[in-house]
Amino acid sequence: MENKKLYMIKCAAKFMVYLISLSLFLSCVTTPKEVVPSHPAKIAVVLGAGTSKGFAHIGVLKVLESHKIPIHIVVGTSVGSLVGCLYAYGYNPYDLQMIALGIKKEDVADYIIPDNGFIKGEKLENFVNARVKYIPMEKFKIPFYAVTTNIQNGDEVIFGRGNPGKAVRASCSIPGIFNPVLISDKYYVDGGVVNPLAADVARRFGADVVIAVDISSGVETAAPKSTLEMIMQAIDIMYNRIASQHIKHADVVIKPKVGHIGSSDFTKRHEAIMAGEKAATEAIPAIAKIVDKLRQDGRLLE
Repeated sequence: MENKKLYMIKCAAKFMVYLISLSLFLSCVTTPKEVVPSHPAKIAVVLGAGTSKGFAHIGVLKVLESHKIPIHIVVGTSVGSLVGCLYAYGYNPYDLQMIALGIKKEDVADYIIPDNGFIKGEKLENFVNARVKYIPMEKFKIPFYAVTTNIQNGDEVIFGRGNPGKAVRASCSIPGIFNPVLISDKYYVDGGVVNPLAADVARRFGADVVIAVDISSGVETAAPKSTLEMIMQAIDIMYNRIASQHIKHADVVIKPKVGHIGSSDFTKRHEAIMAGEKAATEAIPAIAKIVDKLRQDGRLLE
């Protein structure tokens, strides 16, 4: 009798082990593994340096917006900081086009007897601040970063908070053309001196996808006719050489064909905008492929 009870207990124990093992096996087979979602992807637009060629940036933004490409970060260098600042604040590309076509040199250029430059820069600063209603950069609709150069030590310095007009003025202060800008006891000049196409800056500030707009390619071939033209053309050559080192950080590079537009030529602004639209339209398939994949993966912030 004792042996029979012992036998029944052993059988029951074996059956319980079998049930537990079967349950564990079925849970592994039928229950899908929990998928931990990746962080939401951020798309950055990087607007490069290129003086009056920068009107092309507006054309690019028009096409990106018309194709509903979300933009979560804006980085700008030199003229790219001017366009990028106004866009990040909240102006749509059509507003920017109206501003661009209506702007006059005297609205942003306060010429002075040359000291450290031909242009003081206060008019540009005031123009930007008035357009963004004097609100600080950290309150913009889209996070915005302006690239500048500390002229005292050559460091790249990024402004993403505080006075937008001052940051844009510093980023646009081409050495020899604009006076350096004093900010907190340090002097700053054009960000293009160190980084005219700051795709790497966008990465540092959290961008997963970087769309860079390079307006530095195709340097004007005509011989400069004045000291100002000579300085501007030399700057364009510098932009072109340095920008080529930063392209590798971008996922898509848009290159409007604006090489024929002189660095200080405001008469071809509409032509530059059209060139930006054309180049961006050609790049849309590559951008859409990236964006569609992010949407499918549920990673895109709209």
